[in-house]
Amino acid sequence: MALETEAKNPSAATTATTAATATKAKENNNTVGGKKNQNPNQQNQNLVNGNGTAADGAAAKKKGKKNRNKSPPEPATESTETALSNGHAEKAAVEGDADSNANVAADGGEKPEGAVASGGGQAETEDIDLDALHDVSITVNISSPGADNLLVQLSSMELVQEIHQLLMDREETCHRTCFSLQLDNVTLDHFAELKTIEHLEQGSTIKVVEEPYTMREARIHVRHVRDLLKNLDPADAYNGIDCNSLTYLNTITQGDLLDKKKTRPDSVDCTPPEYVTPGVYEPPLLPLHPNVKNAKGPQALKVLTTSAWNPPPGPRKLHGDLMYLYVVTMEDKRFHISACSKGFYINQSTDDTFNPKPENPSHLSHSLIDLLSHISPSFRRAFQTIQKRRTMRHAFERVATPYQVYQWASPVLEHTVDAIRAEDAFSSKLGYEEHIPGQTRDWNEELQTTRELPRKTLPERLLRERAIFKVHGDFVTAATRGAMAVIDGNVLAINPGEDSKMQMFIWNNIFFSLGFDVRDHYKELGGDAAAFVAPRYDLHGVRVYNAVDIEGLYTLGTVVIDYRGYRVTAQSIIPGILEREQEQSVVYGSIDFGKTVLSHPKYLDLLRQAGKHLKILPHAVLNERDEPVELCSSVECKGIIGNDGRHYILDLLRTFPPDVNFLKLQDVQLSKELVDMGFPIEHRHKLCCLRQELLEAFIEDRYVSFIRIAAVHLQQLNATKQSEKSDEEKPVPALEGAVKDAKENGAEKPKEATEDNKEEKKEQSTAGTTKSAEAMVNAIREAQSNVATSNEVQAAEVVKRACAAVGSLKEKEFDFRFNPDVFSPGIRHVDGEEGTCSSLAKQKVLVQDAAEFLVVKQIPAFIKEHLAHASPPIDGQSLTESLHSHGINVRYLGKVIKLLAQMPRMDYLYRIAILELIVRATKHIYYTYMQNTEPLHLSAAISHFLNCLLTNGPVNPAVSSEEAHKKRGNGGKHNKHKSSKSGKGQQQQQQQSTGGNQNGNSSGTGSTASVASDWTLVTPRSLWQQIRREAKAYWDWDLDCDSMESATTKFGILRISLLRAFCLKVGIQVLLREYNFESKHKPTFGSDDIVNVFPVVKHISPRATDAYNFYTTGQAKIQQGMFKEGYELISEALNLLNNVFGAMHQENGSCLRMLARLSYLLGDAQDALAIQQRAVIMSERVNGIDHPSTILEYTHLSLYSFANGHVGMSLKLLYRARYLMVLICGEDHPEVALIDSNISLILHALGEYELSLRFIEHALKLNLKYFGNKAMHVAVSYHLMARTQSCMGDFRSALNNEKETYSIYKSQLGEKHEKTRDSAECLRLLTQQAVLLQRKMNDIYSNGKLTTDLPPIHITPPSMGSVLDMLNTINGILFVQISQKDIVKVRSEIEKHFKANNAENEVNDAIKSIVAAANNNGEIEGEVPKEDATATATQITNGEEAPAASS
Repeated sequence: MALETEAKNPSAATTATTAATATKAKENNNTVGGKKNQNPNQQNQNLVNGNGTAADGAAAKKKGKKNRNKSPPEPATESTETALSNGHAEKAAVEGDADSNANVAADGGEKPEGAVASGGGQAETEDIDLDALHDVSITVNISSPGADNLLVQLSSMELVQEIHQLLMDREETCHRTCFSLQLDNVTLDHFAELKTIEHLEQGSTIKVVEEPYTMREARIHVRHVRDLLKNLDPADAYNGIDCNSLTYLNTITQGDLLDKKKTRPDSVDCTPPEYVTPGVYEPPLLPLHPNVKNAKGPQALKVLTTSAWNPPPGPRKLHGDLMYLYVVTMEDKRFHISACSKGFYINQSTDDTFNPKPENPSHLSHSLIDLLSHISPSFRRAFQTIQKRRTMRHAFERVATPYQVYQWASPVLEHTVDAIRAEDAFSSKLGYEEHIPGQTRDWNEELQTTRELPRKTLPERLLRERAIFKVHGDFVTAATRGAMAVIDGNVLAINPGEDSKMQMFIWNNIFFSLGFDVRDHYKELGGDAAAFVAPRYDLHGVRVYNAVDIEGLYTLGTVVIDYRGYRVTAQSIIPGILEREQEQSVVYGSIDFGKTVLSHPKYLDLLRQAGKHLKILPHAVLNERDEPVELCSSVECKGIIGNDGRHYILDLLRTFPPDVNFLKLQDVQLSKELVDMGFPIEHRHKLCCLRQELLEAFIEDRYVSFIRIAAVHLQQLNATKQSEKSDEEKPVPALEGAVKDAKENGAEKPKEATEDNKEEKKEQSTAGTTKSAEAMVNAIREAQSNVATSNEVQAAEVVKRACAAVGSLKEKEFDFRFNPDVFSPGIRHVDGEEGTCSSLAKQKVLVQDAAEFLVVKQIPAFIKEHLAHASPPIDGQSLTESLHSHGINVRYLGKVIKLLAQMPRMDYLYRIAILELIVRATKHIYYTYMQNTEPLHLSAAISHFLNCLLTNGPVNPAVSSEEAHKKRGNGGKHNKHKSSKSGKGQQQQQQQSTGGNQNGNSSGTGSTASVASDWTLVTPRSLWQQIRREAKAYWDWDLDCDSMESATTKFGILRISLLRAFCLKVGIQVLLREYNFESKHKPTFGSDDIVNVFPVVKHISPRATDAYNFYTTGQAKIQQGMFKEGYELISEALNLLNNVFGAMHQENGSCLRMLARLSYLLGDAQDALAIQQRAVIMSERVNGIDHPSTILEYTHLSLYSFANGHVGMSLKLLYRARYLMVLICGEDHPEVALIDSNISLILHALGEYELSLRFIEHALKLNLKYFGNKAMHVAVSYHLMARTQSCMGDFRSALNNEKETYSIYKSQLGEKHEKTRDSAECLRLLTQQAVLLQRKMNDIYSNGKLTTDLPPIHITPPSMGSVLDMLNTINGILFVQISQKDIVKVRSEIEKHFKANNAENEVNDAIKSIVAAANNNGEIEGEVPKEDATATATQITNGEEAPAASS
């Protein structure tokens, strides 16, 4: 019974938790048909299947009616097929084979090996496969003892065990775990699909039959009971256990939004809490976790544990006793319970006497819950309450997340007696999960076998991707657990005799090593600093080779974990590598940085295929015998053939070329521009590489120049040719050849440019690098047709000239690939002849050019892109992601900050960037600080560090330095990884990093004792000096702050934001309470305020390629204005994602957000609300409760709930979003302006004019600051102010504000525009009212009373409809139905506009964005949608790119 293990170990490897995932998939079955894996090999199915917990089924079923997405009523399967084939048809022109779309690998549009096989004529089979995945639903009765018959609708593809899961989740049957299902007295096989069972038809009755317990089943049952009882307790989420995490949506909306009745506006309590009103300085911390008090639910039992009388002695075993339990009920009665094969009964044992006979009268029940309900009335009541609350929760609140999410703040959790928890922590099963019979898991075998699964058809690919994802998730969990055990000293080293830094560990078939420079391996490259970053670069390498997915080339499972100041690398183990020395096993590459080099034909072949995608140039180096050896990767990359015959590559830390801006090299002269900017900066280590995104952007940029130059030359040729036209019209092979080669070596999709007006669709958002591509392409096309008449030699000449101009490696074709070893010290290259691609000089220049491109082009492009504030970064993490997408490494942050400092309109980004820089500098210092701390004093040391960082009050360390010294005396056994050689390692490192010892005094070598107590000597002043030195040394940026005070006054950084960012960055969990940072008398943080330390885990995330393709095709449809088709494709993508990732995943969240947006646009607000609610819960659970994307989801949800008439709710949601924004980055942020405009509008609708005015004034201030005084945002803000003021009767101010609106519209849109006319009408009405009011006032003033009967003044409160229209406008949502004709018109207008302006944006991009905006789903790049519906209708007519309001 593989199934019940789920109850035991939710994050377990096997278990058929398909129930969870399957029922979930059914929920998301947007009529397009849920897909399940068809899997002939069922035993394996169970291993590979989903990762939801048992909890999901029933609730999902119950919510079925509510949750099912209503897709437009078309025959579903057909519509999908047509959409799909459309998707292909569009691409067909480009790629030339019908099904390219299904197989473009996720990475930058390159095709993986396997895809080639399944390219060509597969379109037909693909569509059939889609059909095969659609299942039949069947309704059966389930009768269980002591409960009513249950009617259940199942899918013919589900397995029998999914019914088990379902029953264990239903309220009435959840207490059974040990039962079988029978149909006509035949027991059903667990792993059979329902469609394979004979005699099973509509309306059959399946009986639940109680089975006798075994020892294992009894333990599973007890564990399941314990899980049911602590179901509501958030302790696991705070402790970071079993992939539990928090969600507060239903706390904030006080119950399920979808069950709410519409609220009447007058019954809404809408006063915002103190900390939400504009002008808040330091937001409080407590509201981050609302409702902490009563989250737990009622207590059902005081104690439920295994008894100390276990295991049953021999005689009792023969009577069938399996185990003994001990229970203390809420009534304070104590019971000893025996479990036997028939069930559970109370025995006569007491705490000191053993008497296993049943008590009189004996009561035996098959389920422990029934027995407990029988003996304790309060248990019965509490259990019912817990069950009610459990089933009321949303299904998404109960599924496990794919990876653990850690909370940075936690309330005080009471520690209860829990034998099962204790057993989990200390049992011998540290290394293996119980339900895989008889052995630990062979991670390497599992990881590699899943990659070898077939991938020809859609079901095969789904199965493969699901298996890869599942095994990878389990591996990350196991590796994290192992790394913590290693640092906590819980694992014996495999070389226990060596110095603690050199130790290596094996636990659970995973190999662990520490990030120190062992055996001077990295001596030349920067010692410990290099050893610390190497694992991260290695992980990058593993990621890109995995993404390319070459069949036959294997990488190791790799996870990098930072915990308690140490960096641990966890890797799967190559079979056989432990039996022999490394020298013997390496057949390719070098183990000594290039002194001895080996090569191997099979590796060359595999790496050459990968190198095509990764732009790695095959090159030759000399070995120790001066023979040339060919390599297709960097020298460090080692190839080892395992005992399993697989070809593994490892040490991929130099996959990409070095970054010369951060290397001091003798023979390299950087351009003057770079030297002026302070390059080259000498970095701490010599491992700096350029990012893959940068290389792609660079090549694309060069390709565009190449085409442009070729076009110019061709036009000149034509001009001379025109006079002497030749008769024979023969095509020019040379030119075609060049373009063809270019396709293979250089740019991703050059053919697109010439054959199909689409300039490369940018994977990385490097828009803005190309000028009026359209015109260029036309020129080329024309030129080509003309050249067809000219001769071959001239065409070849043209190509040659263009190649030389852009610096191509080859003379006669466009070829850009990089040699990663070109600047590596100690490597002797074989230099080719001048001007060929093996010429070293040429390769060096290319690498330098790429590094220069980063500084000169990419950094300005990054800043330019954010000038529009379309999707502004909110915290350091989103800033980092945005930099990376442009190929900019974080070590350039100092340069980015220097540029931002000169732009007042980028003030918020400047602040976020500085905050990130401070946090990162502090992290470097904190890690060395932590390594020098005794485990005894961890909480004292961490709280002391936080005091020094965040306060300038008193900081007296909780432990005096003498005490710390004293403890050090006894040989220092406690801290295993402390360097024993008088702390020399650390001190050298400190001297490099801080130019002195840690305390800031320069005493070079101290005794070990002084190193240990180092932390007691840190003061706020010394810490901030270190931070400044670090900022200068690492980022070449002068941070002129010497305390937290000066940082807040100078940059406006909030302490609470810094605390949050730092805790998340290094894995600290602080106590949830209000911290007084200004405290003058006692330290802000005490040692009790540090609740826990968490690991910070870095790993790769497997992709779902088919889902990704559906998603992008869907986006393309939406951008063409075909919402219904888009909706269907994206629903289909969501189905596939559910199939691969299970119910919970970040990408599922992006899909849900998109679907909600589409439903709203298609006019179904109710549906939008239901889908968006799931998106919010998912974001809270998967990203974190205060993650930037959670804020975005909240704002969307508030709009949809307003549209559904839940006015009060939408306000509460906005208040939450605003609070989180301010907590993360303060009030000064363009996104806050949008939230404030929304709040103001809704308050206005509720008649709370004063409050409304405060919010809109704040929004106006921010809009003026970030968009300038002529922007549409500002016009809208002025108009909203005027509306509010007119309602308050303040017509004069209203008039002035509306005048501002009018003047902006008039200058930006012209007199004739409808908006300008609306504004003029508004002005007329206001003037009328103002005049009336004035006349009344004068009358009263002169006569003391009203004499003339003037008409009364009308102040009409706004209608909900008009408020909703306005909300849609400011959130960038327009219900525009654009016809194709209009699009063409818009397109031609824009082209004119662009030619006139010579704007630096690709025409196509502009058109896309504008059409998209009209259809409201702003352009979306990369894999995660940033829906910023930019540009409102006003912009469309104007062809401007200034976005009116982003959402």
